[in-house]
Amino acid sequence: MFHHLRKEQRLTTLVAGTMGNIMEWYDFALYGFMASILSQQFFPSEDKTASLMATYGVFAAGFIMRPLGSALFGWLGDTIGRSKVMLISVVLMTFPTVLLGLLPTYHSIGIWAPIFLVVIRLLQGLSVGGEFSSSVTYLVETSPENQRGLSGSFANVGSLGGMLLGSGMAALTSLVFTSEQLNSWAWRLPFFVAGLLGIGAIVLRQGLPNSKQFTKHAKGRDKDSPLREVLTVNRKQMIQGVLFASAYGAVFYLGLVYIPTWLKEYGQVPLAQAQDWNTAATALTLAALPVAAWVSDKFFRRTHLLVLAFGGIFVLAWPLHSWMLGGTGTSVTISQLVFGLLLAVPCGVAPALFVELFPAGDRLSGYSIAFNLGMGVVGGSTPMLATWLVQITGLETAPGLLMIGWSVVGAGVLFWMRDGSREPLPA
Repeated sequence: MFHHLRKEQRLTTLVAGTMGNIMEWYDFALYGFMASILSQQFFPSEDKTASLMATYGVFAAGFIMRPLGSALFGWLGDTIGRSKVMLISVVLMTFPTVLLGLLPTYHSIGIWAPIFLVVIRLLQGLSVGGEFSSSVTYLVETSPENQRGLSGSFANVGSLGGMLLGSGMAALTSLVFTSEQLNSWAWRLPFFVAGLLGIGAIVLRQGLPNSKQFTKHAKGRDKDSPLREVLTVNRKQMIQGVLFASAYGAVFYLGLVYIPTWLKEYGQVPLAQAQDWNTAATALTLAALPVAAWVSDKFFRRTHLLVLAFGGIFVLAWPLHSWMLGGTGTSVTISQLVFGLLLAVPCGVAPALFVELFPAGDRLSGYSIAFNLGMGVVGGSTPMLATWLVQITGLETAPGLLMIGWSVVGAGVLFWMRDGSREPLPA
């Protein structure tokens, strides 16, 4: 698959590029599922809601660091190389996660416990800002031209696989241990598992060679900053990247992440049942996204396939939300599986599309910033916006209308964007 690497390096490169994302999203899902336990360990209060809000506030603090991490690691990746940044980012994710598992609680060290927790989450957020885009860039740059979509899609195989692994580990821990054991010491175990995943990724990423694209660029690179280049010379690509990432992020969070909460609040569906269906939809997305990427390599240009997916969301988002409000098992199951299939297209195709959008000199800077602003900031805040829209309009299907609006934005920017799926990567 990777034409300039020795045969024995090929599988190592693919696994190394995927494992960091498994760990990143394992930790993301794990923290969310363990929030109720962590809130009592680090923010004990008579008011359980206040404790939980404080815990999610720390969770949000990690997201705030992502844009800063994207700028830092994007600049480093365009300056010292993608493979070195992949190693640095996974180290900065691994050791704070292990420290979280070892961290004394509020009952042991008082106010220092939540302070250290905030520092750990900030470090993790900083590293996450560069992890996904650096691994995608490396996987795509080291891939044959006719397999760039498939190669880049493995980063999202890692991210969705990590989400499923994190939720599964949280469920397994809750099943195996009693409530007293969980609150005493067992809550730490899943974080140690994350540490093992991270150590494995560190070992695999040591000594990875730089891609030919970066090596060629580095030899003739001028002194201009990649960050300045992406904000001046390649401003158009930057705007396109942010708009596309925002549309992709919004429909992803609304169609795959927010639905269980929405079903519980407005569809009278038990949360556990909604999460089970959502897990099935996520698993379907995980299985289908490499297929969508392969199709974009062989049969359809990436922008064309993505427009078809956004068109499907435009047509089906509101009817499926209306159908799900009935709360029947059939309507909810089919609707979530349909969303899972449609979202497999951007999850599989978008990674290569971003890499093909930017030239080598500022590729990682442009990709990192665009992706984290669009997917992280805009996409991550969309569930909150959807909840607010339901509140002020009284329209419980408002999330479906929001998906329709973002699908129009996504399709529009794809018509504007240059499709590079059949051409060599921009130099």
